[in-house]
Amino acid sequence: MRRRDFVTLLGGTASVWPLFLASAPSRLLAREQTSSFDGLEQRLAEAIAAYDAQGNHRTATVPDSASAEWLARQIQQSGVQPTLESFTLSRIDPLSCHLRIAGRRIDGVPLYDGAFTGSEGVRGTLGPLGSDADIVWVETEPFTLIEPRKELGGAVAEARRGPHRGVIVLTRGSRPGLFLLNAPSFKAPFGPPAVQISSAESQWLKAHAQVRTEISLVAQVGRTTTNAVNVTARIAGSSPGLAPLVVTTPRSGWWECASERGGGLACWLETIRRLAAAAPARDCLFAAFSGHEIGFLGIDAYLASRPDLAKRAYAWIHLGANIGAPQQPNQVHVCDPSLEGWITAALQKEGLSIDHKAEAGSVPRGEAGTIHRGGARYVALVCGTEVFHNTADRWPDAVDVTMVARYARSFATGAMELALQRS
Repeated sequence: MRRRDFVTLLGGTASVWPLFLASAPSRLLAREQTSSFDGLEQRLAEAIAAYDAQGNHRTATVPDSASAEWLARQIQQSGVQPTLESFTLSRIDPLSCHLRIAGRRIDGVPLYDGAFTGSEGVRGTLGPLGSDADIVWVETEPFTLIEPRKELGGAVAEARRGPHRGVIVLTRGSRPGLFLLNAPSFKAPFGPPAVQISSAESQWLKAHAQVRTEISLVAQVGRTTTNAVNVTARIAGSSPGLAPLVVTTPRSGWWECASERGGGLACWLETIRRLAAAAPARDCLFAAFSGHEIGFLGIDAYLASRPDLAKRAYAWIHLGANIGAPQQPNQVHVCDPSLEGWITAALQKEGLSIDHKAEAGSVPRGEAGTIHRGGARYVALVCGTEVFHNTADRWPDAVDVTMVARYARSFATGAMELALQRS
């Protein structure tokens, strides 16, 4: 069933979904008998819709904390005891972030791993990268599945290492709009103050850059020392001496990120549910990380208390971004032939295939890169998207629940095979 049909069955539209969810959680999916969704699709749809309705999942914010509590409750429903593991960070709270040029104010979002300004900002002439202008503009590269981190390199990286007073980042995606960049250098920020703005302003801004119009750039933020939370769980195996199976996924991000994070979380919960009902031979460890968009802080905190886990794990399954995005290919990073055979077979059972296999030895993006560098025996899957880090990544339009279900069955069944192995 298409996701629009699912909303129609609820007697409403996407815009009323959060209100429906808040006012009648016990009646969620009440028309199940008339829906062509199977039981798995119902569970996945409910989880992704609830996650989307929680709001902006930025690390260590109120929605992020509430989302952790919600996720813990979902785990408990499978009969597994969750643990909330907190870690400390200095949260960035944007106060005023904008440009002023030719009588206009253009609001934006700061780069979270750059410098910031006071309330007055910085002033100077506007020009393209490579000019002697005080403040330069650059454009990001749209997210591509095959070239991870491409959007963080090129002109953006060059501008941030230049002598400029400020940088304007015009964010490009599949359509005009604001497609935010992650902050991989959150713990070691660099470069001048930088403001990300919608690519819809591209032509207007470039015209002013040609004549070196005077501009002011404000990237004022506050700082709050606070805690973020990883949600973890353990299903005990019958032979605790065996190396554990680890299944992980990020849970924080920009905006509601229904597809970017929701699909992976739904698959993660289904894997917990399936393994909880079985009798695995080996311990099965689960973690959903906060801190994803700001330097992948969550996985660092998780591994800090488990320094040997990456190498000790029997296998590590990482559920990456955009699982179940409509009509999108996947890419798999895998570290050895046996696991490649395992993931290939698991996907094939659900009519799925590996669309792209990452080059052997290449470092994947995100938390999977940390696992790779830690020496884990791992499989990581990520899918493409047209709404990466954009406000359009919402339930139901950005999610194909039937496709999520196919991935969920693949991972849950495949994880069961690994968990039952005694060698």
